[in-house]
Amino acid sequence: MQDILINWTPQETRVAVIENGAVQELHVERALERGLVGNIYAGRVVRVLPGMQSAFIDIGLERAAFLHVADVQVNGVTPRSGGGGAGALGAGGAGTRGDHANGGAPQTPIERLVFEGQTLTVQVIKDPIGTKGARLTTQISIAGRLLVFLPQDDHIGISQKIGSSELRERLRKRMAVLAQVPDDAGPAGGFILRTNAEEASDDELGEDIRYLRKTWRAVREQSFRMPPGSLLHQDLSLVERVLRDLAHEATQTIRIDSRLQYEQLLEFGQAFTPSSVQKLAIYDGERPIFDLFNIDDEIARALMRRVDLKSGGYLIIDQTEALTTVDVNTGGFVGGRNFDETIFKTNLEAGQAIARQLRLRNLGGIIIIDFIDMTREEHQAAVLNELRKQLARDRTKITVSGFTQLGLVEMTRKRTRESLAHMLCEACPTCEGRGQVKTARSTCYDILREILREARQFDPKEFRIIASASVVEMLLDEESQHLAGLSDFIGKPISLQAEPLGSPERYDIVLM
Repeated sequence: MQDILINWTPQETRVAVIENGAVQELHVERALERGLVGNIYAGRVVRVLPGMQSAFIDIGLERAAFLHVADVQVNGVTPRSGGGGAGALGAGGAGTRGDHANGGAPQTPIERLVFEGQTLTVQVIKDPIGTKGARLTTQISIAGRLLVFLPQDDHIGISQKIGSSELRERLRKRMAVLAQVPDDAGPAGGFILRTNAEEASDDELGEDIRYLRKTWRAVREQSFRMPPGSLLHQDLSLVERVLRDLAHEATQTIRIDSRLQYEQLLEFGQAFTPSSVQKLAIYDGERPIFDLFNIDDEIARALMRRVDLKSGGYLIIDQTEALTTVDVNTGGFVGGRNFDETIFKTNLEAGQAIARQLRLRNLGGIIIIDFIDMTREEHQAAVLNELRKQLARDRTKITVSGFTQLGLVEMTRKRTRESLAHMLCEACPTCEGRGQVKTARSTCYDILREILREARQFDPKEFRIIASASVVEMLLDEESQHLAGLSDFIGKPISLQAEPLGSPERYDIVLM
C-alpha cells in the first residue's frame, strides 16, 4: 500500500511516496525554477521575417518569442486574425508533425501562413535562454498521465519503447475504439500512448482521455475570451501532478500540510481525477509532515555516495556525466555459512536497495552495477531476477541486460527530470566537483615552480606568495629549506602571506 505526503511552501513543493513505511520516491519543485515548456499562450504576431522563415510572437513575456516555419502547421483551419483572442492554427500535431503531413511537399513560406497583428494559440517548446526568447509551436500537445493529446490531429500513435510491433498494434486498436466513445469534452483529436500506458486498463485510458479533452476545451474557451499575451494553460504544478501521475488504486492517503493547497487540489481533483479525491486529507499535526517518516534524513542520505545495507554491506553510487556506477561491497557482513553464501546474500539485498535508490535519487541514463563476483551461475540468475523484480515497481521505463563478461550488469533508466543531486546540489567550490584536492605539499611545489618560471621573465624586487594557511605553514616548516634554496638561486627575497582563499589549491604570486 502507498501513502503520499506533500510538504508545501510558497517557494518549494516536496512530495514523498511512502510504501511499507519506507520512502520510495522524492519529488521537488521550486517556484522560481519552473520552466515555460508546455505552457499555451494567446500570442500576437509582431514581426514576420521571410529571410529567416520565422516570426516574432508577443506572448506577454519580457522578450518576444520565436516561431519557425517548421513549427507552423499548414493543414486545416487558418487562424482568425485581429484582436480579441487566439484561435488554434490548423490541424497538425505537436512538435514538427505538420511537416510530415505534407507528404514531402515543399514548405509553404511563413509569409503566406502568418501576418503581423494576427492572433495565434501557441505553445512553448523551448525556454528562453540568455538573450533568446522562447521558441514556440502552433501544433499543440497536452500531456496526461498515460497519453499525450493532439487536439488538432486525428491519428493514434504509440511510443516506440512499448514492447513489440504486435503489442503496439493491439494498443492502437484499443485506443481507436476508446477515442471514438461519445464525449462532450470537445473534438475527438489524436493521441499518443506514453510508455507507462503499456499495461493500462481501458478504464484508466478512458479517464485520461476525458481529462485531456476537458483540459483542451478549457484552453479553447480561454482563447476566445482572453487578449493576446495571456497565459491560456500552464503545465500542472507538482501538487496537481500528484493526482494525475502518482496516485493509483494502491494509494491509501494523500496528505498535504497546506489548507489553501488542499482546497485547490480538492477542486482540481473533483474536476479531473474524481477517483483520487476521497484519498485527500489535510495534515494539521504539530510536527512537520516530513518528520512522520524522517524524510529529511532520507533526503540527506540520498545525497551521499555510500548507502549502508542492513546486513553490513554497502553500496557506493557515483553519478558522472556519461553514466552512473553502483559498486556493491560486503563490508562487515559475515552472516552466511560460507563466503559464497555471504556474497550471494549481500548481492540479493543490494539488488533491492539499488532499485529503491534509483527511484529516490531519480538517476537516469546508463547505469552500470558491479555486484560482488559470484562463482555459481544460479546465484547470478537469482540476483538478476531479484533486481528485475524490484525494478518492475518503477514507473519509469527501464531496460536491464544480463551479466557481461566482466561480471557487470548494464541497464538504462529513462531520464524524466533532473536527478535529486543535480536539483539540490552544485559542484564543491573547493574541489570543483572532482571530489578531491591537491595536498598542501603538492601546492607548495606548484608555487616553487611558478616562482622559478616568473623569475626568468621578470625582475621584481621581491616575490610575495599569497596562499592558504596550511600551505604557508608548510613552506615555513617542512619546505622552508627548499624555499630558502629557491630564494638564493633566483637572488630575490620571497615573503609569505596567509589568506583564506576557499581552496587550499589556490594561491597568488605578487611581484613587488
